[in-house]
Amino acid sequence: MPVANSHSPLVADVQIAINGSPLPVAAVLHLVGVSVDDSVDLPSMFTLELAGSEHEENALAWIDDQNLFAIGHAVEVKLGYVDDLASLIKGEITALEPEFAADRLPRLVVRGYDRRHRLQRGRKVRTFVQQKDSDIAAQIAGENGLSGQTEDSSVVHDYILQANQTDLEFLQERARRIEYEVIVEDKTLSFRAVANAASEIMTLTLEDELLEFYPRLSSTAQFSEIQVRGWDPKDKKAIVGQAQAGAEVSTMGGQQSGAALVNSAFGAAIGLISQRPVLTQAEADQLAKAQFNHGVLELVEGEGVCWGRTDLRAGKVIKIDGVGRRFSGQYYVTAAIHCYTSQQGYLTRFTVRRNAA
Repeated sequence: MPVANSHSPLVADVQIAINGSPLPVAAVLHLVGVSVDDSVDLPSMFTLELAGSEHEENALAWIDDQNLFAIGHAVEVKLGYVDDLASLIKGEITALEPEFAADRLPRLVVRGYDRRHRLQRGRKVRTFVQQKDSDIAAQIAGENGLSGQTEDSSVVHDYILQANQTDLEFLQERARRIEYEVIVEDKTLSFRAVANAASEIMTLTLEDELLEFYPRLSSTAQFSEIQVRGWDPKDKKAIVGQAQAGAEVSTMGGQQSGAALVNSAFGAAIGLISQRPVLTQAEADQLAKAQFNHGVLELVEGEGVCWGRTDLRAGKVIKIDGVGRRFSGQYYVTAAIHCYTSQQGYLTRFTVRRNAA
């Protein structure tokens, strides 16, 4: 796809569809800002900002147009450049936020989320018996009118309790235990492993598209080993799961993972997980490896800004170059905020993580 940069700037463009129909021209003329906040941790969000006009008799016409902006209406946001746009989110309107002030024209922010927001409606108490986490995710997807696309989580659990939790809280809790993510794209719910071992989809450099980058390397939350302890009620014996340096799914091109780094600098430090019930060795091993990989992936965290890139999405691996040997390399994108304004054009802000340096 064409990409704007300082050497070959392109004209940013946006297209909005409501319930499958293009945003009317009358509303497009009032559109002054669009943002899409794409995240692996929270329901992805979009905002449309419309401003009033002093040249029209009714500056509030688009605020009261219930056929256009109504709670529950489906919205698709496309961003990019003239003649080359890509869909960034398909969601639903959940809020209308007008602004009224005596010294300026009224404005309206139309806010909505991807269909993950539906999983936040209502709390449930129920049990799942002899099921995998991926099976449970597929079941919950169907209950919420979504198709399920799940990666096999392998371990069958004797008993799992959804304890007065929303479906999203419950699924994310199960996902965090095994280093998975809960993503919704249009009407498909994905329950998948964190993909920081994937190949990078792009390279950003300060000499080209990257405008700002602020990484932080911190060893304070790093452990050289993770142990999970539980009790097998059938065989009446202790269960111990372990993961240490070498259990990383990938070191993302770095020389030392967080575990190896702190072990060489400060010596061994074991992170003990005993408050979460585990009943089998397979469950303990899976939990230990997942929590180890979750921890080391927080070794380097950072934020950046680049020229608008529709392919820079949460859940992807990118490469950042030209920022020194320690901080150059692959990063896992946890959030990408795509912002378009009529004054500044199209920029992408992102947050990333890396497990090695």
